[in-house]
Amino acid sequence: MNANLTAVMLSAILIASISMTPAFGQFPDPIMVTTDKPSYSEGDTIVVSGAVRDLLPGVPVALTVVAPNGNLVAIDQITIGENREYSAELTAGGNVMKAEGIYTISVQYGSQSRVAETTFEFSGSTDTGMDKGMGQGDGKYAVTILDEEYLLDYSITGGSIVSITPNTDDKSLVIVIDTIDDGSLTITLPRTVIDALDGDMDGVYFVMVDGQESDDVEETKTSTDRTLVIEFSAGAEEIEIIGTWIVPEFGTIAAMILAVAIISIVAISARSRLSIMPRY
Repeated sequence: MNANLTAVMLSAILIASISMTPAFGQFPDPIMVTTDKPSYSEGDTIVVSGAVRDLLPGVPVALTVVAPNGNLVAIDQITIGENREYSAELTAGGNVMKAEGIYTISVQYGSQSRVAETTFEFSGSTDTGMDKGMGQGDGKYAVTILDEEYLLDYSITGGSIVSITPNTDDKSLVIVIDTIDDGSLTITLPRTVIDALDGDMDGVYFVMVDGQESDDVEETKTSTDRTLVIEFSAGAEEIEIIGTWIVPEFGTIAAMILAVAIISIVAISARSRLSIMPRY
């Protein structure tokens, strides 16, 4: 009887311990991600959260948000807590998140084998941008890349600028415009933001107006920036300026993080070898 009672008690303890296993240890995927709501309106706070299966010390979660048209609208790096969980907050709307539709959140933790995605719906922005100095005439447009703000000088006739979005995949700037007549856009591009190079020499920007290559482009340049004058017809909706690089590129940041990690590992290994060497 005592032996049977002991077996029953051990079984009960084992079952209880299994049922108390933390939630993040039960999911099979290396990383998971979710949002607090399935849809948002302009100005809402988007809470992104998740957990990882295996903790990689010092490695952050890389987060990107892609709009319905495929443009990158947000990018961030999130620190993992000791409980293997992470969270971040984004604001729905703004200069780049304007279009109505389904947005995709992607997260990567270390290697490309540790990735996950989720989506949310955005009702669209009602902000025309007129209160930000945009519209007909001269102005400045603030482009934000990785929390860094870059001001682009512009002048437009025959319409107004709705948004300017960096596309790091295509190394381009996508400019959405609202036109009422034939006109032109004059925009100054700092070389620290985007450039077109042919080796060590200046190359030519590839300019698309509504998906068609434009030949109506004039350019002046200095050592610090390049200014384009782009003609467009009434009804035009989008101008894309494609260079050979756009900074800062997310891939470059990932490479820098990897390089720092390798240097740290080498340094730690070197110190470890020194610490175990016998002293005479």
